[in-house]
Amino acid sequence: MAIRAGFIGLGNQGKPIAAHFAPSGFETIVYDINPEPVAELVEGGARAATSPKEVGAHSDVVGVCVPEDEHVRHVAYGEQGLLAGLAPGGVIAIHSTVLPSTALELAEAANRQGVTVVDACVTGGAARAASKTLTYLVGGEKDDLEKIRSLLECSAEKIIHAGPLGHGAKLKLCINLITYIQWAAAFESHALASAVGLPSEILEEAGLSNGQITPLMQAYLGSVKMPAEVKSSEAVQALMRGHMNVAEKDLAWALTLAKESGVSLPVGGLVSQLMARLYGVEDTRKR
Repeated sequence: MAIRAGFIGLGNQGKPIAAHFAPSGFETIVYDINPEPVAELVEGGARAATSPKEVGAHSDVVGVCVPEDEHVRHVAYGEQGLLAGLAPGGVIAIHSTVLPSTALELAEAANRQGVTVVDACVTGGAARAASKTLTYLVGGEKDDLEKIRSLLECSAEKIIHAGPLGHGAKLKLCINLITYIQWAAAFESHALASAVGLPSEILEEAGLSNGQITPLMQAYLGSVKMPAEVKSSEAVQALMRGHMNVAEKDLAWALTLAKESGVSLPVGGLVSQLMARLYGVEDTRKR
């Protein structure tokens, strides 16, 4: 029997993930508070839902890709929530970057009605979602991963089973910590090179030659090198502010996990305070 796919959260990364389902032959139903991406996916063969409950009622597996833990709870619980619609045997795949405890909390509620939860965190960004080259970091039982594998494969280059439920979120927070520390290193190296008269292309050539500058860092430097008038534009500032908010949340969760685990992350703590600078977000009070 073919899997019926549901998806909630059609933002920067969720929309390109969900856009692959219907063209891949899956009966698909989607929901978002913004009607525009819903309409786009309907044009691609998906069905629009009016609530998370309706998504659950017409799905076997539902991906959830919303910004924060509270948004996961909001779409899962309540009279119009996902759990009110999912039948026993259904699976919720959390793609959002959340605390491991959030996945465990939702699983406890879901298991009472025969629904399974996996934390299928995603890394790669919108471009890799569109090109089907994402990496999924999955926490849960191996059998539960197999239940959702065919849907993940619609947009995945690699699927990593991180371990039991919650380990996908743990792995994602560790990976994100590496990302943001790399960006801080790239930003400061570029700032010093510029101050002493070194062209950025020379810095990158030298760094790329021996791996000190990674492809991820090079991609980040593209935003740093944008012309000042482009960086200051309303559209770019809005985009960067959104990315900054997500980054600050992700680093806060990494630091929370570290505190719970008795680990000190002094560099991560410092970088968490620098995200506005790294993203070039201006103080709107000065405008």
